[in-house]
Amino acid sequence: MGSRAFGLATDGSDTDRRGVYVAPTPLFWGFTKPPTHVDGPAEEQFSWELERFCDLALRANPNLLECLHSPLVERLDDTGRELLALRDAFLSRRVHATFRGYAAQQLHKLEGDIRNHGAPRWKHAMHLLRLLISCRDVLRGGELRIDVGEHRERLLAVKRGEVSWDAVRVWMTELHDAADAAVGGSPLPAEPDRARVEDFLIRVRRASAGAPDPVAASDAVPQGAEPQ
Repeated sequence: MGSRAFGLATDGSDTDRRGVYVAPTPLFWGFTKPPTHVDGPAEEQFSWELERFCDLALRANPNLLECLHSPLVERLDDTGRELLALRDAFLSRRVHATFRGYAAQQLHKLEGDIRNHGAPRWKHAMHLLRLLISCRDVLRGGELRIDVGEHRERLLAVKRGEVSWDAVRVWMTELHDAADAAVGGSPLPAEPDRARVEDFLIRVRRASAGAPDPVAASDAVPQGAEPQ
């Protein structure tokens, strides 16, 4: 994730890694539950347990949705492949509120930096603009693409402090207005496909517990036939 996934990496960029893991189902049966997330073991590495990941992604959390659409994947098993195949089930018009809400929080912090230090943290301003671009584009086209593409050089100029704060605010306002205009006619559904995601999660939990899938079992034995 981070600048490398967004197409904004430079020579000094860190490598941010995010992951998803499945806690063994029997660990949920006792009073002490498995962790919902894990830091490490490498630097700049963070992972979510599958249920927590799905829950946050269904709420259109920007960080989680971006993970699902990263073009850089280092390790993927069968469960991970099925999760990525469900990417569209998590997308909905909720992104308008969540992306905009996150952007508003970051803008408040940037304005606090200006009041306290005379200038914003330009790297954070760059990523705020990147988020607003993603919000506008996913609402317009129904697909979340996190690589900034043609906006790379302009965004890096913001990061270097080569663009005035007034010009940055104008760009932010334009992106806000464009997202607001796009949401009404967006091809995205009003709500995510929660049932589809929950079906996936239950099947993963059953497999981890060693329990048979009742749907698969019923398909295997024709109605009215006796199992051999």
